[in-house]
Amino acid sequence: MSTGVSRTVLHRLRAAGSAPAASAGSWSRLPSSCCRLPAGPRCEARRGLSVPGRGTMNVFNREMKKRQKNWAASLQDGHQYDYLRDEVGSRVADRVYDITRTFPLALDIGAGKSHVAEHLSKDVVERLFLTDVSEKTLKQSRQSEIPTHCVLADEEFLPFKENTFDLVVSSLSLHWINDLPGALRQIHQVLKPDGVFIGAMVGGETLYELRCSLQLAETEREGGFSPHVSPYTAVTDLGNLLGQAGFSMLTVDIDDVQVHYPGITEVMTDLQGMGESNCAWNRRSLLHRDTILAAAAIYKEMYGNEDGSVPATFEILYMIGWKPHESQAKPAKRGSATVSFGDLSKIGQPTNTKTT
Repeated sequence: MSTGVSRTVLHRLRAAGSAPAASAGSWSRLPSSCCRLPAGPRCEARRGLSVPGRGTMNVFNREMKKRQKNWAASLQDGHQYDYLRDEVGSRVADRVYDITRTFPLALDIGAGKSHVAEHLSKDVVERLFLTDVSEKTLKQSRQSEIPTHCVLADEEFLPFKENTFDLVVSSLSLHWINDLPGALRQIHQVLKPDGVFIGAMVGGETLYELRCSLQLAETEREGGFSPHVSPYTAVTDLGNLLGQAGFSMLTVDIDDVQVHYPGITEVMTDLQGMGESNCAWNRRSLLHRDTILAAAAIYKEMYGNEDGSVPATFEILYMIGWKPHESQAKPAKRGSATVSFGDLSKIGQPTNTKTT
């Protein structure tokens, strides 16, 4: 399994307290050399699903997540919160283009407003099925040159037969699934042999600035804290989960996307507009005003930039896995090598020749 890490920084170009810009142009990319602030502790609340012997976890209220996504889709200015999904969707599409083949039939799980499909062409994908748990979101699917079919379906229960699709993609949806190992097994089942799965989900370091600021503020003001940011899967678990589901030739990439906001209120407002609010069963529905004010001050003090903005980091985990097929490359048998690694050190050395 190969891994890689990259980083992107986005800036929210609006003043604190003003109305958000209505166009996608209100976001700009900065050079990847910009990095997040290292100050402050990171909290280790993660969802480790690859522990042997552990049964299916019931962490998230799936009905609540459907209501959150439907509410976000009903916003008149909801398009201004699509920046993260658009960015990640384009990168998932880039990975599809990296595979030099045409896929007759593809599936997008948790497609939303078709953030991946809008970046694909019919030369790469001939037909595409879009699924999502939110009916209102599916109705807002963007136009694409690819013939698409929308299916209202829960990501945890795929209504498709085995060996149906040549390609399965998923962008920023799998992190809300309770049974992630089971979902990956279903994806493996609906793929044809030699089919490929390309996915993206948020990882364990996502929103560590917000998480830690809220925990410190609650501890100071209320004498304890409760989770306000959902648990996420660690990158160390992802390769194991894909392998256990039956995928081969695995690739996992980590991409840190950092967005700069005027303050903590704008961070939480945008998360709500994305439909990405916490839906864990053990969440607290309300925050005290004093706690929010304290969290805002802690956020700026620990992570704030010189211009007064605060960063929010989204750790994006990209994964690629293939359904095994006899035509795929396989490792050579043990002991079949014809050259010793010790001979590599002799390459480039002059050979001794005798003159007569």
